[in-house]
Amino acid sequence: MSGHSKWSSIKHKKAARDAKRGKLFTKLIKEITIAARLGGGDLNSNPRLRTAVTTARAQSMPNDNIDRAIKKGTGELGGGHLEEVVYEGYGPGGVAIIADVLTDNRNRVVAELRFIFSRHGGNLGESNCVGWMFKKRGVISVERGAVDEDRLMEIALEAGADDVIADGDGFQVMTAPENFSAVREALEAARVPVAGAEVVRVPENMAKVSGHTAEQVLKLMEELEDHEEVQSVAGNFDISDEELAQFSAA
Repeated sequence: MSGHSKWSSIKHKKAARDAKRGKLFTKLIKEITIAARLGGGDLNSNPRLRTAVTTARAQSMPNDNIDRAIKKGTGELGGGHLEEVVYEGYGPGGVAIIADVLTDNRNRVVAELRFIFSRHGGNLGESNCVGWMFKKRGVISVERGAVDEDRLMEIALEAGADDVIADGDGFQVMTAPENFSAVREALEAARVPVAGAEVVRVPENMAKVSGHTAEQVLKLMEELEDHEEVQSVAGNFDISDEELAQFSAA
């Protein structure tokens, strides 16, 4: 979990800045559009769309923006021609990195991602070169002071969660992807404040890096995350809390 949870802590600290740049809304709109295209525009029968809309509302996205994104996905409005692509590669120190992308131009985005990888000492690889190292999991973050651990465990496990892990200042509720929406809804129904919720790729094994290599890895992850067509990035890096704190403060 360390690679995912540590990267999540950096992302959350940068979230306000990303929102101001408008990139966060762009990514959320794309996710809503593709979810509606693949599973239809009904929130009740499309768990992926329901999750995307809930996340967008949590970021104060106006309902008009959400409605337009759904209609683009269902074909009621133009501009919904996006496709999902997964790109994989290696960062400095042999760190495995995988990026989920929504794009309307594969040729352009692969060239841009290849340049980003090479600029930070990595290289874009072939399909499934590292994908086998990751497993999709639902991860719901809850701040430590928001709920008693035993109560959180009871609610989460009863709703279908796999585990609840104490992680720094909070808890990580782990679920199978198909149980993610049900667990999140159970927590919200019990008035447990959810600090963050997403279905992500969690590494099965870790690669420890430090010093200049760790700095390069984090800069690569940040630039990939910052790309407006990259929806999410995962890496199997393990970096000490001290070095991570230095990067986060930069």
